[in-house]
Amino acid sequence: MARDTSPQCKQCRREGQKLFLKGSRCFTDKCGVERRSYPPGEHGRGRMRQSEYRVQLREKQKARRYYQVLEKQFRSYYDKASGQEGVTGENLLRLLECRFDNVLVRLGFAASRRQARQLVRHGHWTINGRRVNIPSYQVKPADIIAIKAGSASAGIVRNATELTSGVPAWLQADHDSLTAKILRQPERGEISAPVDEQLIVELYSK
Repeated sequence: MARDTSPQCKQCRREGQKLFLKGSRCFTDKCGVERRSYPPGEHGRGRMRQSEYRVQLREKQKARRYYQVLEKQFRSYYDKASGQEGVTGENLLRLLECRFDNVLVRLGFAASRRQARQLVRHGHWTINGRRVNIPSYQVKPADIIAIKAGSASAGIVRNATELTSGVPAWLQADHDSLTAKILRQPERGEISAPVDEQLIVELYSK
């Protein structure tokens, strides 16, 4: 399985804001952005020319890193979103939000997307009673998510639920039984990703 193994704190510093890639660490003073609020590298503190292309590229990179997907995967999501009815940018964010690993984070069942991906890949979750080990699986309205009976990761999941401040309105979670239901597709106003999707559309439209 291809994945991004680069230092996660450096990814946040490159984008100039917290992307919450390391779970509980992001809420402490050990956070890389808190300790060094400038981009990594030899020229991180220097002045950078802000061209239109650079702004669009950084927004795309921020979205890709926030959802922890590779470049080829991200482009595939964009192509699929552009072929759907409606606003392309909103379609793109909706596809990314409905990834199984992201949904686990939104439900509070994982502290980070990397942790969620590991839990999914190791077969600790089921959807509608069937084990799903594909992090990119697209959840659908009425899907029932539940932790696998007897899973050794139940303690890790319960610890993760303590970090969540709330569950989006398009999801329903029961943190006691570690089950959840997808109520509907998310609306743009319910997607809390720190991304301006229009800049991404402009970048790919060139």
